[in-house]
Amino acid sequence: MAGAAAIEKLNLAAAFGRIAEPWKPVIAGEVNDSAIKLAKLRGEFVWHSHEAEDELFLVVKGALLMRFRDREVRLGEGEALIVPRGVEHLPVAEEECWVLLVEPKGTVNTGNVRNERTVLAPERLR
Repeated sequence: MAGAAAIEKLNLAAAFGRIAEPWKPVIAGEVNDSAIKLAKLRGEFVWHSHEAEDELFLVVKGALLMRFRDREVRLGEGEALIVPRGVEHLPVAEEECWVLLVEPKGTVNTGNVRNERTVLAPERLR
């Protein structure tokens, strides 16, 4: 069977257990032209937007507040939000929050902003 060697399950709790730094996404896998990334969030990120990419945020553990210039959306465990391309947003996690992100390969976590939290080439989960 072609490709069978690459088929492996992903244990999310174990994977998140290997992530040490908040706001530093790791690549857990790929689906077609999208990257599946995992990240631990804590505190406030940075206002940013992604000119050409939509992003899906799925909260695995904890809670996430997504601020937009005109409103806020609160997400709890098991809830997801799609941020459309071009929309400025600010993720905030008052306590540690685990998120699964689905976005096009090559998407930079800080979008149109470059600072100390920018991750240009996320590591692959091992």
